[in-house]
Amino acid sequence: MAAIPTPRPGELELLSKNKMFGGENLRLRHQSTTLGCPMTLSIYLPPSTPSSKIPVLYWLSGLTCTDENFIIKSGAQRAAAAHCIALVAPDTSPRGLNIEGESDSYDFGVGAGFYLNATNEKWKNWRMYDYVVKELPKVLSNYFARLDTSQASIFGHSMGGHGALTIYLKNTDKYKSVSAFAPIVNPINCPWGQKAFSNYLGPTKSDWEEYDATCLIKKNNNISTPILIDQGDDDKFLAEQLLPGNFEEACKAVGVPLNLRMQPGYDHSYFFIATFIDDHIAHHAKFLKST
Repeated sequence: MAAIPTPRPGELELLSKNKMFGGENLRLRHQSTTLGCPMTLSIYLPPSTPSSKIPVLYWLSGLTCTDENFIIKSGAQRAAAAHCIALVAPDTSPRGLNIEGESDSYDFGVGAGFYLNATNEKWKNWRMYDYVVKELPKVLSNYFARLDTSQASIFGHSMGGHGALTIYLKNTDKYKSVSAFAPIVNPINCPWGQKAFSNYLGPTKSDWEEYDATCLIKKNNNISTPILIDQGDDDKFLAEQLLPGNFEEACKAVGVPLNLRMQPGYDHSYFFIATFIDDHIAHHAKFLKST
C-alpha cells in the first residue's frame, strides 16, 4: 500500500468514511501550522438537512490515545445523532517529529501532549492548547459549512479531562459547557502532571498553575453552567493521579456548580466511558443550539 502523501498547508484529506446512525464517521488529515506536522482527527457528522447548522462537541482523549479511540470505543454516535451534535476528536500530541526522547515513556511526549503550550524550546511543537482552541475550529469552519463552531462545548477523559476543564476555564466565551470522565484535575500535585509540566513548562510552578483546573477554578467564580464529572471509585489512578476531591473543594469555595458523580465499581477504561456517555452528550445538548 502506497504511503499517504503529506497534505499541503490548507488541505484536509479524507482517510476514511463510515456510515453510522444515519450520519458519517470521517477520519481526516491535515498539515498543522501550529504543531508543524501532519495531524489526524476523527469527526462524527450526525444526519441533518443541508441547511442545518450543527453545534460541535470536542472530545479530548487521554494518555497513549489517538483520535480513533473515542470514535471506535465510546458508542457516542447514537446520542450525538439523536441530539444532532457533531463530535470532533483530535489526536493527543504532535507525531513524526522525531524529537529525542519523545517516545521514551507513555506519559510524556508522543500521545501525551497535555493540551498545553510548551515553553521549553526542545518541545516547542507541543502546542496542543493553541491547536485545539485556535487552529482546529478554523480548519473545521473552512471545510464544513454545516458546522457551527461558535456553538461549541468540550469534554474528555483523564489527561483529556484535564485538557477540557482547563481549556473551558480559560475560554468560557468560546465553549458553552464542559464535562469530564476521570479527569486529572490537580496536575501540579500528581506524578503525571509534575513530570509533564516540569519538562514542557520548566521549573517555575506558577507557570504550571495556568494549566491546573483546581488552580484556575479559583479565578472563575462567575461560572453558572454546571460542570459534570463522572469518576469510577474502582479507578486505580484515583488516589494518586486524579484527585477529584481537590477540585470539588475548590468549586465549593468559589460557588461554582459541580456535579461530581462517584460511580461505584467503575474503573478508568472505555467500558466506564461508554456506560455514561449518553448522560454527557445530553448534558451538553442542553447548552448547545442546533438550528
